[in-house]
Formats: sequence, structure tokens, C-alpha cells
Amino acid sequence: MLDSVDNTMAEARRQSGALTQPTWIMALAQTAAHGRRGRVWHTPTGNFAATLVFAPNCTAQMGALRSFVAANALFDALAEFVDVAALSLKWPNDVLLNGGKVAGILLESSGRGRDLDWLSIGIGVNLASAPTDLADAAFAPVSLNGAVTPDAFLDVLAFHYAAQENDYVQHGFAPTRDRWLRHAARLGQVITARTMTDEITGTFETIDADGNLVLLTPKGRTAIAAADVYF
Repeated sequence: MLDSVDNTMAEARRQSGALTQPTWIMALAQTAAHGRRGRVWHTPTGNFAATLVFAPNCTAQMGALRSFVAANALFDALAEFVDVAALSLKWPNDVLLNGGKVAGILLESSGRGRDLDWLSIGIGVNLASAPTDLADAAFAPVSLNGAVTPDAFLDVLAFHYAAQENDYVQHGFAPTRDRWLRHAARLGQVITARTMTDEITGTFETIDADGNLVLLTPKGRTAIAAADVYF
């Protein structure tokens, strides 16, 4: 555990070449944390910020699907402290609590050729408090209001991640996908996906075998690899 660091993803990157086993890097404070597409991520005292870094021995595509592995583990960990019915998973990498964003996941990897040398899974959770100065947030941040400390939460999360990782390695993506879909926010309902170039509205039908969001639109089924989702 680190008292303070720029961000745990950067620290994982710095340590990746020397690590010989999967390692969780947790910090009590981050000075330059960020989420997807460089968005600011606040880590006030009492909130959770950690990165799991390891050599996954897999292709980049198989590594990317671990965002769903992590989401399932995070869902199970949070369910130990809040009503499970209040939790849902928002594609591609967020966890919602009563419709507000309580946690996010960020992946980073590096490799030469076909396989990855290392993969980092960064996880941030509003355990103690939620930021109040995000005027443009699509989903209002919420927190667990101090229901658990960061170090205690890491113990629970690491346990659940190990279980989900083992299932993924042993059985592939299908069971992970099915588990994720059971808790998916707005499945079967109309949502909007904003890519870098387009905005697509349709019924959230599923996620496919590659982890793409599948929307049923007036033009037919559309698979989306990367986007921000709104509803």
C-alpha cells in the first residue's frame, strides 16, 4: 500500500517489468488520477484506488475482455456492503449504485507481437465520498458513505477477482459474459451510444462474444466496440 502516488496505473506501468506474480498496487491518495479518455478521477481520503498488474499470457483481445471479469468481481465485492438489488453494470466499465456511478474500471496493456507482456486493471470506488464538482457527469457520482475501508475492500475484491479470473481462464468468456448480462443496466431498453464520430440509439440487446455492445436499431443490429453510453 502506498500513501500517495500520481496514479496506480502509472505505478503499475513502472513496476511491470520487475514483477514475477500478479500484484495489487493500492494508494491512499492519487495526485493525477484519470479514467477513460483521460477524464479526471477524484480520489479523496477514504476512497479506493488500486491496480492489479500481471502477465496474462494471452492476446490483446482476451486481455481486453478482462474488463468484464473485473466488473463481475467488483459487483460481487460491492454486494457484500450494499443491497445487491441497488447495483448494476453499465457497459463498458462502470458500476452503478441506485443509478449513480460508484465505481469505474480502466485497462492498460503492453505487448510485442501477438501476446501481451503485461496487463493492468485499474479500479476506483467511491467508498467514503463522491465528488460534487462534476457538472458534466453523465451519471451522478455516488458513494458507499464509508461502509468499508479501502484496505478491507481490497481483501474482498482480490478474493472475488481471483474467483472470476479462474473461471475465465478455465471456461473462456461465455460464462463471464452471461454473468455480466445478468446484472447489466438497461438490458432490453433503449439507450444511446456516443462514439468518437457518431451517436447511435437503439434497444440494448446484448454484448457479443467480443464484448461489443449490440444495439437493435431501425437499421438493424449494430455492434459497437467503444462508446460512452447514456440513458
